[in-house]
Amino acid sequence: MFIVRADGNAKIGAGHMMRCLTIADALSAQRNESKEILFVCGDEHSADLAGNRGYEVFVLESESGNLETELSLWPRIPEIEKEPNEILVDSYFVTDRYLREIGKYGRVTLLDDMGEKCFPVRRIINYNAFADRPHYVELYGNTDTELILGSAYVPLRPQFHRKSYCVRERAENVLITTGGGDNDNIAGRILKRVEGEAGDGLDYHLIIGNFNPHFEEMRTLGEQYDNIHIHHNVQDMAGLMEQCDLAITAGGSTVYELAALGVPFVCFSYAENQEKLTDFLGREGIALAAGAYHKDPEGVLNRIAEQVTALINNCELRDRCSLRERKLTDGLGAERLAEVLGVR
Repeated sequence: MFIVRADGNAKIGAGHMMRCLTIADALSAQRNESKEILFVCGDEHSADLAGNRGYEVFVLESESGNLETELSLWPRIPEIEKEPNEILVDSYFVTDRYLREIGKYGRVTLLDDMGEKCFPVRRIINYNAFADRPHYVELYGNTDTELILGSAYVPLRPQFHRKSYCVRERAENVLITTGGGDNDNIAGRILKRVEGEAGDGLDYHLIIGNFNPHFEEMRTLGEQYDNIHIHHNVQDMAGLMEQCDLAITAGGSTVYELAALGVPFVCFSYAENQEKLTDFLGREGIALAAGAYHKDPEGVLNRIAEQVTALINNCELRDRCSLRERKLTDGLGAERLAEVLGVR
């Protein structure tokens, strides 16, 4: 059995669950191999994301943010005692004790975005472009943990495999995406600031996620203004991105989706775990980085407005960013991860 332990809800957003679903889809599509895949989730909201994609789900109904409290519930998972199990864990709340205990039920692979400590697991996956192999080798030097590192393993859906994007001379459509939750309505604040600085003649496309508490407010805004378009439950995300001339995005998985297509973007972080990626992209000249919103919201909003204006007025800059982005990922990372995780 292949077990995925992940959550996606209003508190933590949908990113963890969505990337695990992408990996699970690639596993399911492997030729000549049939895998039973079970999602283990802490709450019903998370379970719905996996269940709606057709996967079997077991809900622990555990205490949010404290994974150790659910250890006594793991024996209740159907057929957990059958061997061998592969267990993929995607959570920032893991502890060494938790990983060792669930390791009794199978080989554990951990998705790790930070690289700050050595975890007791069979495999570590950090698909970020900034993942430094020498650092990880030093961190795990005395263990037999397998290291799966680098942006060749970014798990993207098949729609992001296509490479038909073309940088247009005139910028007219701006995409704004801030993640599935956005409790602070950062998207709305960005829209207000950019619209005031960038001038007329632009259409704004805002992606409002399932867990966004400001959905009704933003939908009303879209009904009032012809140049503001609210997108919800987008199925063809790649198609929407390709329609836009540039994007403003938080520093999560969307960064790699835009990069795979080649859509120029301005990025920012709104949590500590996003800082390394946005800093890397800005430092390498791959994208324009506006800084850490969670530390300096006003400064970030001002820089976003300035950088968006620069991209709008400079086709050469957009073209340069597009070319550099495409080198980050070819979009086939999920298939590569499926090959790795499918090895018994």
